[in-house]
Amino acid sequence: MTPADPLPSPHIEILLVEDSEPDVLLTQEAFADARVPNRVHVVGDGVEALRFLRREGEHRSAPRPDVILLDINMPRKNGLEVLAEIKADPDLMTIPVVMLTTSQSDDDVRGSYAHHASGYVVKPVGFDNFLQAIRAFEDFWMTYVRFPPRV
Repeated sequence: MTPADPLPSPHIEILLVEDSEPDVLLTQEAFADARVPNRVHVVGDGVEALRFLRREGEHRSAPRPDVILLDINMPRKNGLEVLAEIKADPDLMTIPVVMLTTSQSDDDVRGSYAHHASGYVVKPVGFDNFLQAIRAFEDFWMTYVRFPPRV
């Protein structure tokens, strides 16, 4: 490393809670080109998300995510229910949660912020628009935001 090189930044742990395989693949592709090193962990529904966060079962060695991308419309337990449980849990409540969903419902937006979501992003239609949204997320969350220390 030369004196002009920037210092390497630590990696970011991202938990993606998403049941749509195409959206998972697009999100992973967008983060693969990220300027900040990251690891994207994927779970397919709300029940599995809570097991990951609580390090239960096969998730015993799961890392604590720095940020969670959470879909609303999922099987078994929807994103609003998961968000409410995360924010009610003293061990998890400081993890930023960004809702990433197709829902444009005012009730979903209000419900998300009422349960202390850090943001609400409606998934754009089309490959290029979706990649652009994920890269904008990356620019903000992975470049400018300071996360709570990992415990």
